Order: sequence, then C-alpha cells, then structure tokens
Amino acid sequence: MWPTARRTALLWLGLVALVPLRAETLLFTGATVHTVSGPVLSDAQVLIKDGRIAALDKSIPARPDQTVKLDGLHLYPGLIAATTSLGLVEINAIRSTRDTTEVGEYTPDVESWVAVNPDSELIPVGRANGITHVLPVPTGGIVAGQSGLIKLDGWTTKEMTVRKPVALHLFWPPPTLDTTPREEFKDKSKWKSLDDQAKERRVRLKELADFFDEAKAYAKARDAATRNGAPPAEIVPAWEAMLPYVRHDLPVVVHADDVRQIKAAVRWADTNSYRIIIAGGRDAWKVADLLAEKKVAVIFERIFNLDSGLSATPARDTYRYDVHFAAPFVLHRAGVKVIFSEGLGGDGAATIRNLPYSAAQAVAFGLPEDEALKGITLYPAQALGVADQLGSVDVGKEATLFAADGDILDIRSNVKRMWIAGKEVSLESRHTRLYEKYRNRPRPDPAPPPR
Repeated sequence: MWPTARRTALLWLGLVALVPLRAETLLFTGATVHTVSGPVLSDAQVLIKDGRIAALDKSIPARPDQTVKLDGLHLYPGLIAATTSLGLVEINAIRSTRDTTEVGEYTPDVESWVAVNPDSELIPVGRANGITHVLPVPTGGIVAGQSGLIKLDGWTTKEMTVRKPVALHLFWPPPTLDTTPREEFKDKSKWKSLDDQAKERRVRLKELADFFDEAKAYAKARDAATRNGAPPAEIVPAWEAMLPYVRHDLPVVVHADDVRQIKAAVRWADTNSYRIIIAGGRDAWKVADLLAEKKVAVIFERIFNLDSGLSATPARDTYRYDVHFAAPFVLHRAGVKVIFSEGLGGDGAATIRNLPYSAAQAVAFGLPEDEALKGITLYPAQALGVADQLGSVDVGKEATLFAADGDILDIRSNVKRMWIAGKEVSLESRHTRLYEKYRNRPRPDPAPPPR
C-alpha cells in the first residue's frame, strides 16, 4: 500500500505544480494616470488582473486582492529604449564585457537578444528611472543582425525576451571622404586617394544591393517550393533570417546620420518597398518632409552629444548650438514620428537612465510635451510592433507601469514603484546600494574640546 500511496501523492504534487497559481488582482488608486494615448486622468483608478489592465476609470467597483494607494503619484506606462547596447556591454574599456559585434560584414542570422547579460549592473539602473523594455542592437558590419525586444526583468535571456525578432539592423555605408594629404597621413600604407575612396564606396553600395537581391531570390525560390509541396533545395541560415524583411513583414532599422545616407536609404527602401526606420538621424531634420511623405519614423539618438556616437560625425561648424535640441521639433512639425534613444556603445548603455531627459530637452526647444512622452513610450511600441501590448495605459494592454513623484520629464522626479506585466519589481541598483552603504558608514567620535 505504501508505494501506491506514495505514487498517488507524487502524482498530486505534479498536478499541483502544473496548475498556475491564481494571479493577484490589484487596484491602483489615487494616482494621476498618464494614459499617453488619451487624456491625463486625475485621481483615477486602474484595475490589474492576470497581468493586464482590466479597467481604467475615476472609480472602479471591484473587490481586488490588494489595493495599492498611489496618492500624489503619477502613473506612466513603462519607457521603451528603442536602440541601445544595454545588456551587451558592461564596461566599455574591458573587451571581455563587450558582446556587441560579430565578425563579418553581412551577418543577418546574428540574434542580439541571446547575448544579453541578465546580471548586468546597468539594467537595474535603467529600470530605476522608468525603463522597462529595450531593444539591444548588434553592431559591427553592414547588415549586423537582428534584434529582439527584452524586458528589464528576468533570470535568463529566454525569460527576458518579449518578442523575437523585431528588426534587422543595417548600417548604411558612410558617404564621407578623408581629404587628409598623404604626407600628413599617420599610416601612409592605409592612405587612399579620393577616387579610390569613392570607388570603394560604390562597391560597398553595390554589394549591399546585391545582398538584398539574393535574399529576395532565395525567398522567391522558397515560396515556389512551398506552393509545389516540395522541400527547399538548401536551407541557408543567413537567407532564412532575411525572409521576414524581404517579404516586408518586419522593419529594417537603417542606422544613418548624414543627410546623404538618409536620402539614399529612403530612396532604396521606396524602390524595393522595404519597411524602414531611420536610427541615429542627426541630419534627418534636413529631409523632414521626405521622411513624412514616406512615413518613415526616426529614432533620434544622443540629443546631448555633438557627434553621432559610433561614426563620431561631429556637428558642422555652420550649425547653431541648438541644432540637435531643435531637430525633434522640426521633424514633428513635418509629420514625422520621433523616437528618442541614448544611442549605441558603452556610453549609451551607461547613460540609458537619461532617456526621459533627452525627450525633455526637445520639449524645451519646441516639441510638445505629449509628443516627447510618446517618443519614449507609444511611438517605439508602434515602430517595433508591440503597441497592442505596451506603450500606453489602455484596457487590455499589459500592466507594465511605474509610479513617480512628479513629471517623468522633470529631472527632479523620482520613480517610486514599478510593475512589469503586473508583477512589482525592485528598484534597487548599484547606486542605491552604494548610497545606503556610505550613508550608514561608521562616523568617528567628535574630537574633545580643547582645554
């Protein structure tokens, strides 16, 4: 009898483990709710059930498991950092902590989300200022790979990944020529004439066009084999990775700063009917009307920097000091959706917490405040294909929210609490741990007064 009873008990334990625990129902009260997609609601209530927003109103008749009083606080949807190296780089000066780059110029099968370090000390720092989701970007070649959207909570990359893939990343070949004379060139063996540089640039653009043409040919052959019920002749991982992009299912994020790059990329996308998003976009304001006409969103990176980060392209000396501060407003006025980002590389990952302040700087130079808030919430969600889940406080969407003691675009405001998919997450970071450590340090006894 004992073995039978034991087997029965183990069976019941197994069945209990398979049945998910009932999700807690939460009722947020007293907060000023910034819905982003609609009006700001004062002293409103939000009902959370099964990790989703079940109701939103001034008063909700409900019997929740827990009532969360947020009196005096402002409730926002989680912020989304659209292009970043967060999770892929820890300390820029230490090579072993950088996992952003793959060898080769064309590596579309690279998947950035699998390389994210869940234990990065920079992740809690970004989370502490309202950032809940990021898009880690692969770099290195021309077609550097694919990115997936991750949430800033989880033990493993699999647990953190929300959607994969989200976009392909294309770094448009730069149009600039190095005019340094040979006699002044540091390494004369690497010096190239202007004609040679221009020829090399044309070759790179031709290679890029040929690469996408081959990907389209592969997709066409794949589709023909499927229609005929025959297996494909050969499965090539690189071409398989390109299928959703040449079939126009997912967007291509084109990293381009110079106006010539941007115009060429838009012309290329228009000719081939590709869905593109411009990232970087330092000169995008110069062709704002073109971008609006083609409905191309811009991820404007590094609003406070004079250069563009990876390409280190400085602002021209003929520009006004506020050229990058005012660029988002110029784009918005033309009808372009502007998304904000701190950019790629170690600096961008370390300063990801400043994302709301980049948006705030654009407000100071003309961009409407509601557009700035959308640029770090709803617009990136729309561009990345997750607006049905994230980006605003709406019934049916995921309950990814945070409460702050003021306007999140105001540097004086502090994030007090955060929930990702209805689960409250810690706001502790290396910064708070160090603060507590040194705030509680032993203090020497005061010196006795002199006799």
